[in-house]
Amino acid sequence: MKAIVFEEFGGPEVLRLAEAEEPHAGPGQVRVRIKAAGVNPVDYKIRYGWMQEVFPTPLPAVPGLEFAGIVDEVDEGVTAAAVGDEVLGWTTTGAYAQYALAESFVPKPAGLDWAEAAALPVATETAQRVLDLLGVRAGETLLLHGAAGAVGAAATQLAVAAGATVIGTASPAGHDYLRELGATPVAYGDGLVARVRAAAPQGVDAVFDAAGKGALPDSIELRGGTTDRIITIADPEAAAHGVTFSGAGTEAPETALAEHARLAANGRLRIPVVEVFPLEEAAKAQALSETGHVRGKLVVTP
Repeated sequence: MKAIVFEEFGGPEVLRLAEAEEPHAGPGQVRVRIKAAGVNPVDYKIRYGWMQEVFPTPLPAVPGLEFAGIVDEVDEGVTAAAVGDEVLGWTTTGAYAQYALAESFVPKPAGLDWAEAAALPVATETAQRVLDLLGVRAGETLLLHGAAGAVGAAATQLAVAAGATVIGTASPAGHDYLRELGATPVAYGDGLVARVRAAAPQGVDAVFDAAGKGALPDSIELRGGTTDRIITIADPEAAAHGVTFSGAGTEAPETALAEHARLAANGRLRIPVVEVFPLEEAAKAQALSETGHVRGKLVVTP
């Protein structure tokens, strides 16, 4: 099969299109013919070797955590899927390929196209997990850094739907987009504390940092000097500030993903796909992701 492979850690140039051995379903697994694979910031961090403690990656490796595709091989112990089923979820063998193995997946709603389906698993799982850890409730105010990215957009919509007020940081170009999602936008950078206080005179009950751009000191100040109810998924300096860093979840998130897919198919949850790349341009997709200026989701297709 065709797959993107990297044999050493490094920049986008280590990614290459190769002929790889097809995987076959083992106990508890299905094999999926990939129709679309999501591109996430964690993909390039794994490629650089920065995530070895969280995602140990033996080389050579195929990148990509999330997919949408068609089941074409089922282990005899699997009862949740049959050959021909359309599914989305997380792969155990790398999604930047024609075929991949999966153990955690849900049915793809008929009204959801392949790229939109592939954009959901990582962003919505991360958003829901952190909102749950923060305990965001109706009537509270959430400060969300990086609100215009894929995770930020998912978290904004889920928090607004739960009855929370969202103050979202983004560059001015993303402010109209955040208003469409139901957030009050503010620009990041110098003067952030004053801008947030003007936008939320009632104060900030919780902070979700999906940007990792050094806003933790301001976040602590806005929380009255406490690190309670502040979580980052992106700032490597979290520990130095006494802030919780949340990496990958440990529980199977299929129930939540099935609901998020249903909401997306009904138009009630939007993770915009801003560009779709052919598999052979995966390095270009990751390089764009690495800039940190993508408003929405990038997808690659075999």
